[in-house]
Amino acid sequence: MNKVVYFFSFCLLTSVVFAKVTAPSLIGRAGGESGNPILPEFHADPEVLYSEQTGQFYIYSTTDGAPGWSGYYFTVFSSKDLTDWRHEGIMLDLGTDQVPWATGNAWAPCIIEKKMNGQWKYFFYYSGHNPENNRKAIGVAVADMPTGPFKDLGQPLINQRPEGVRGGQQIDVDVFHDPVSDKDYLYWGNGYMAGAMLNPDMVSIDTTTITVLTPQGGTLEDYAYREAPYVFYRAGTYYFMWSVDDTGSPNYHVAYGTAQSPLGPITVAEQPIVIQQRPNQEIYGTAHNSVVQIPGKDEWYIVYHRINKNYLDKDKGPGFHRQVCIDKMEFNKDGTIRPVTPTHSGVYPVKVRRKK
Repeated sequence: MNKVVYFFSFCLLTSVVFAKVTAPSLIGRAGGESGNPILPEFHADPEVLYSEQTGQFYIYSTTDGAPGWSGYYFTVFSSKDLTDWRHEGIMLDLGTDQVPWATGNAWAPCIIEKKMNGQWKYFFYYSGHNPENNRKAIGVAVADMPTGPFKDLGQPLINQRPEGVRGGQQIDVDVFHDPVSDKDYLYWGNGYMAGAMLNPDMVSIDTTTITVLTPQGGTLEDYAYREAPYVFYRAGTYYFMWSVDDTGSPNYHVAYGTAQSPLGPITVAEQPIVIQQRPNQEIYGTAHNSVVQIPGKDEWYIVYHRINKNYLDKDKGPGFHRQVCIDKMEFNKDGTIRPVTPTHSGVYPVKVRRKK
């Protein structure tokens, strides 16, 4: 990396760090389409949440732009309509004693909102580097509000590969509430996909339910599993999404399959690609996604990251110069996902009718 690019990246990162002490700032484009990317600077692996408590949307992500994926904190952005995003600051910092078991590599988070004993709770799952075994592990932190403050469990939740799995990392976690069984599930894995039921406390898993779900087969051109599992439910079907190829490749894209239960087995879709690059529009590396449904409507959006077009060369670090985008996601009558066309324009503002 040359000195000019390194200095630019350093400035971007320090500007986010200063958000600890500054007031929230408005990022979006009021009145029209969101435009893509929707967040400033470099962010990746976005997790989107709609909060029933606040009536707002939130995005949590990997803080990108640091060589070697060395970001050490998570930020949160809020929006009332998916277009205007407000920077709410740093909500979990692996560079302090806030997370005593991890030393950095704050990657790929997810979050779920629960009402427990009449109180709203937010369970934030993420991966970090555990120096005790020199591996990545998955942790969890808890808060009463989507923006925190969050309190970490103090130790990893998942610290090793599932039995029988060789290779891969404990990263890219996803959390899912099953509306059918009213149970909650956790999914994770780079190089493999695993899933397990969460215990009612939401900070431990039922180890007897750990299941290896890795979709088999495929190639880098279609659905060969790499990482980033994401699960949602619609009209009687469980949808499993994942990312294909390397995060620094322009070919990085999202594939999917379906199942009849939260722990599979997964049937890969006949046309498995959900979203992929558009080189003629200078859009590359469209993957590692989450999905949000507008409450009370069959209206869906995919939030994902793409590689900044100015960092495609390998010597410029395409894998850690990524930006968060959003586009609409639609379904065919048979429930299959229509291929999403990634855009520069993004989406129009949405309106949510809150429950009384």
